[in-house]
Amino acid sequence: MPFDPKKVEKSSSVEKQLSSYKAPCRGCSKKVTLVKMRSHISSCTKVQEQMANCPKFMPVVPTSQPIPSNIPNRSTFVCPYCGARNLDQQELVKHCMESHRNDPNKVVCPVCSAMPWGDPSYKSSNFLQHLLHRHKFSYDTFVDYSIDEEAALQAALTLSLSES
Repeated sequence: MPFDPKKVEKSSSVEKQLSSYKAPCRGCSKKVTLVKMRSHISSCTKVQEQMANCPKFMPVVPTSQPIPSNIPNRSTFVCPYCGARNLDQQELVKHCMESHRNDPNKVVCPVCSAMPWGDPSYKSSNFLQHLLHRHKFSYDTFVDYSIDEEAALQAALTLSLSES
């Protein structure tokens, strides 16, 4: 039988277990049911303080290269509809298909706006179709972010001429 992701049902037994078990928050130690732990941690001020006090990136061995300070996060994204965080590209597509399929709002694509060429103010009129058609693959596989657009175009042209 073909798999249809729209017909997948939540496991009520797993949901029941997550609702019945409690664990302490790693920040405030408040006992929270596991089903609500993610939501609690994202709003817990003690966890936020701990994260703010995490050590900054330091190279493992001495290097002459500068320590990166403002590298944009192109690995995880925030849902432009509801603010759900830490979604990779595939999870963002799945989340939006499941939770926002009928949302008519125009929103900015977080994947595009993270790219050097992205326009952080452009709102897509059909975000779900945009996601499904423009983000079938990860740009990291094909893009060298360290070069500018002109250098990338020249490299592509050179490569295409050498392959013929």
